[in-house]
Amino acid sequence: MNSVNQPEVVAHGQATANTPLRQALAGSQMLFVAFGALVLMPLITGLDPNVALFTAGFGTLIFQLCTKRQVPIFLASSFAFIAPILYGVQTWGIPATMSGLMAAGVMYVLLSQLVRWRGTTVLTRLLPPVVVGPVIMVIGLGLAPLAVNMAIGKTGDGSAELMPNEVALWLSLSALLTTLLVSTMAKGVFRLVPITAGIAVGYGLALWFGVVDFTPVREAAWFSVPNFVAPEWNWQAVLFILPVAIAPAIEHIGDVLAISSVTGKDYIKKPGLHRTLLGDGMATVGASLFGGPPNTTYSEVTGAVMLTKNFNPVIMTWAAGFAILLAFVGKFGALMLSIPTPVMGGIMILLFGSIATVGLNSLIKHQVDLSQARNLCIVAVILVFGIGGMAFGIGGFSLQGISLCGIVGILLNLVLPRTQPH
Repeated sequence: MNSVNQPEVVAHGQATANTPLRQALAGSQMLFVAFGALVLMPLITGLDPNVALFTAGFGTLIFQLCTKRQVPIFLASSFAFIAPILYGVQTWGIPATMSGLMAAGVMYVLLSQLVRWRGTTVLTRLLPPVVVGPVIMVIGLGLAPLAVNMAIGKTGDGSAELMPNEVALWLSLSALLTTLLVSTMAKGVFRLVPITAGIAVGYGLALWFGVVDFTPVREAAWFSVPNFVAPEWNWQAVLFILPVAIAPAIEHIGDVLAISSVTGKDYIKKPGLHRTLLGDGMATVGASLFGGPPNTTYSEVTGAVMLTKNFNPVIMTWAAGFAILLAFVGKFGALMLSIPTPVMGGIMILLFGSIATVGLNSLIKHQVDLSQARNLCIVAVILVFGIGGMAFGIGGFSLQGISLCGIVGILLNLVLPRTQPH
């Protein structure tokens, strides 16, 4: 029944965006939906939001080139890499961290060729839900202290107070409450922009408290080239960040399946999962060349595509173009950097909790039986290693966090004996 109706829906969706003006308006709407999460990630990690805008647009265009512009997907900042980027920037600096992110993009490219050679089952065998689920949970739960510290007016590591606790809580809780309400009660396209709404309300309250410094905004030029940063090779950063690509690669498959369901087209077969993975990987490599965060497919935009019935991939070309143009507006970047830390902290409480929930849902959805000793051992070790801060070091190299969890999870899945059926 559904398969009969889907082509008609697609045709209607394309008809609603068959003129350049309508395509441009639809593209600007898609960018608006992605905007909050897109700029929040670089603001958290210390990267330039203007560079993130540029690399999101640039990465989306690369993705379209790799997929022959057949998939209506927008790519932007990946939250899975927040923890390793924070550690990398503090330990080795932004240029060295970019070399690690480039390696993660190359990992995507290699996975795409593996899928092209052996099919999609090879990924699910190597990275089953019992491994990927808890790794995603570690990504969210491991960042929980960062969110709480920022929400109460401290720096991410809690070492210094940025503003009084009372003021910070007003800002963070108002941003969090707004994000919660918009996520659960808003209708239509507004339900897809909870982060933007939370930032707007928190920022407005910050203006009322008088804790926003507009000096950098006034001093910034209207037109300026983003602060691009070229990568510099650092093998420690590469080995540290490379395994982090595991979880987003699996999530990519879910996103492609989701957009396939929305449009009624099987993108796993055409243009093929190997092409979408290749596009994601090349987009991440491209972002690292300019000092931007890794790219990933945005579920918010997929939701907007479903809501608006705009299935034409050309719309994402317009969204990418607008992102690139906005990247060269200097005052915009300065305005984003003026957002008080507690406002971001309030939104991050929900955001990081949601990431952890995605991992938990992966275990539930795939019916991972934790009463089996094998599954319990894999999940338990991954969670404690990741959240507890376990680290293994050899010389000047240290493996910890999500990277360590991913490797340990894969190894345990390979070596632990499988339960024999009775």
